[in-house]
Amino acid sequence: MSDAPVPTLPVTFRPARTRVVLLTIGTVMFAVITAVAMMLEKLGPGERASFILTAALFLGVLTLLSRPKVVADDNGVTVVNITRTRRLAWAEILRVNLRPGDAWVFLDLSDGTSMPALGIQPGIAKEQAIRDARALRALADSRGTGADAS
Repeated sequence: MSDAPVPTLPVTFRPARTRVVLLTIGTVMFAVITAVAMMLEKLGPGERASFILTAALFLGVLTLLSRPKVVADDNGVTVVNITRTRRLAWAEILRVNLRPGDAWVFLDLSDGTSMPALGIQPGIAKEQAIRDARALRALADSRGTGADAS
């Protein structure tokens, strides 16, 4: 059994600090690179466009990296990772794991596989990630066939 309180649904778990850092860096870098491209008088229009395109590509990559989240509702969990989204019923989640040294939560599934859930990651906010993992574990234990995770 999990000792964490079961949160009210729907609930979204997302590494907020990591997201803020990535989006802030991406936006600032886009602005700086664009400003440099406009201020350099020796650059032609094509070169300026390539600077801005590179800045937009950089911002796009950081936006993708800030995308992960885990959304839990009455019917199950939606795991949004960097490029993939997967919907799981509560009964499919057997165990929620966040072991020391893990970069993010792993979900042990009823089909025998393990799935990363990047929306809960201890990178910048370790204590928040632990609370979120415990809350998701409590939900899985109360709503599905989940067993206690270590």
